[in-house]
Amino acid sequence: MSGEIEALVYATGSETAMGQVAKLTTTTKQISSFELEINHFSSFILKLVLITLACVIIVNLLLKGTSQWIDLVIFAIALAVGVIPEGLPVVTTFSLSRGARRLAKQKVVVKRLTAIEDLGSIEVLCTDKTGTITENNLTVADISANDKTATLWHAALACLEVLDDQTEQPNNAFDLAIWKALSLQQQGHLRQTKRFNEIPFDPERRRNSVLVKTDAEQVLIVRGAAEVICAACNMNLAVRDNINQWIAAEGKRGRRVIAVAKKIWATESYDVKDELYDLKYLGCISFVDPVKVSTPQAVHDAEALGVVVKIVTGDSKEVAGAVAAEVGLVDDPSGVMVGGDLDGLSHAQQLVAVREHQVFARVSPQQKYHIIQLLQEQNLHVGFLGEGINDAPALKVANISLVVQGASDIAREAADVILLEQSLEVIVDGIREGRVVFTNTMKYIQATLSSNFGNFYAVALVSLFIDFLPMLPLQILLVNLLSDFPMITIAADRVDPQELHKPKSYHVKDILLLATFLGLVSTVFDFIYFALFRNLPASGLQTNWFIGSILTELLFLFSIRNRHLLTRGVRPATIILVLSGVAAVLTIMIPYTNFGHSIFQFTSPTFTQLLLILGVAALYLIVTEAVKLLYYRRLPGITR
Repeated sequence: MSGEIEALVYATGSETAMGQVAKLTTTTKQISSFELEINHFSSFILKLVLITLACVIIVNLLLKGTSQWIDLVIFAIALAVGVIPEGLPVVTTFSLSRGARRLAKQKVVVKRLTAIEDLGSIEVLCTDKTGTITENNLTVADISANDKTATLWHAALACLEVLDDQTEQPNNAFDLAIWKALSLQQQGHLRQTKRFNEIPFDPERRRNSVLVKTDAEQVLIVRGAAEVICAACNMNLAVRDNINQWIAAEGKRGRRVIAVAKKIWATESYDVKDELYDLKYLGCISFVDPVKVSTPQAVHDAEALGVVVKIVTGDSKEVAGAVAAEVGLVDDPSGVMVGGDLDGLSHAQQLVAVREHQVFARVSPQQKYHIIQLLQEQNLHVGFLGEGINDAPALKVANISLVVQGASDIAREAADVILLEQSLEVIVDGIREGRVVFTNTMKYIQATLSSNFGNFYAVALVSLFIDFLPMLPLQILLVNLLSDFPMITIAADRVDPQELHKPKSYHVKDILLLATFLGLVSTVFDFIYFALFRNLPASGLQTNWFIGSILTELLFLFSIRNRHLLTRGVRPATIILVLSGVAAVLTIMIPYTNFGHSIFQFTSPTFTQLLLILGVAALYLIVTEAVKLLYYRRLPGITR
């Protein structure tokens, strides 16, 4: 903003309207989609485990009496600890932190860790054109006027700021382009020009005006959107048609146009209504803002990720359409929805319009907010890139909000992500990183739920039919430790590129459906271990079941990593291979040590028993692979 004003200050700081907006931005707790879905999932699992344990305890007490109720309660607690995916916070935190570190190297600062995963779930990205799609480096391309020099000079006189310093340059993109088009002599003359009054540009008026004293006269210069300026000028229809044709031709070339007009003004004050009549048309100036070299590829990459990019800009319909066509966003440059036209539709028609149109032009900040709401009403996950104070409402309502480094303070406070480099390419990289985090988190959830629930139900049911505990509480906790040890490293795993093609979210129903199928397989093989070693003493059954449980869980981790056959998937991260190997070796070695005998009450398995355990584990991997492939082929739409 610029200009001079006399004002009475009656409130400061947090008592002002701006202060209240800032307070709302900083104190309102934003719960991300990721947090909501994880909380829902965790709550469901906890309820399921507690209900199942209560049933197991009650049935055991009814069948066996209360003589060993203390051991039973400890056993139930150990079962609960073993089945609950307590490593989930570690996996998600490590995945998100790793993602934030990688994004920081690409000049993307994440203010809220969970925003990374929200980035990955974006289905629609609403962004401005200038600076993201284009270079934000305007230059004067052409001038349509009877006197081009006078038109350029009057446009410069209407500069939005006073340049007192000899080395200072305008910081407004249009003003800077006009400034660079002037000669050094004109620039020096402009610095000496006296202005009496001004009304700055705003998105609603779409113009600014300045009252200046030139050598010959005192004039009011009005500069802004061509349709607004021409409507206030005295001209015949033929002249206006010629102007519109030139503007349309420039717009089709992706050039932005402003018009310049003036009128003689006697006094040193004026108001907004004085801008709207008896203006003398001087001419139009077109500006070119080149499309970034990386933008077409970024648009293609976004489409490959299933993300719909929508341009929401204040520029003209022609300019927005031409730029969108140049980057491959639309085939027909004329298929642009104007903000005013959108407001004229019914609510049902608006819902269809925001879904079908990729480009919105002449859009006000209020209309941006409305467009995002309309998209969200259709259960779409929307990201929004903004920068100004007026963008704050849209930033708050968006599922994921992004701002550029030079954005207003309030916009930066409201945002989840700050872009140090304003580019569509870095946003697409962020979306891809978010999906990597999601996929690896899902791997852990599916692996731990399927295997843990399989063991949980098998051990719980077997406890009803034997006189001793099928696995001691300390042994259950050791199973949990050794199996979760490599599972936690899944956060650093490689991801199959096919897993990144579509936005995904956590659906408890789908997660539990897969966990049920594969958990049943785990339960069946736990019963096989029980059947093979049921005639052994208690310590023998417990030891062999302990080894079998961990080995099957480790193998299952490699199976669940992708939807394809184990040998066709992407190679696991080295850390997963190393830690899984360490866990497998410890699992087999501990029962042969004095430490294992005295602390965990293991007995050393015979060579034959060990071969049986390994054979059943290998068969388990084969069956699990078959069930997994069958599941995904019959239910291809299930969310990963």
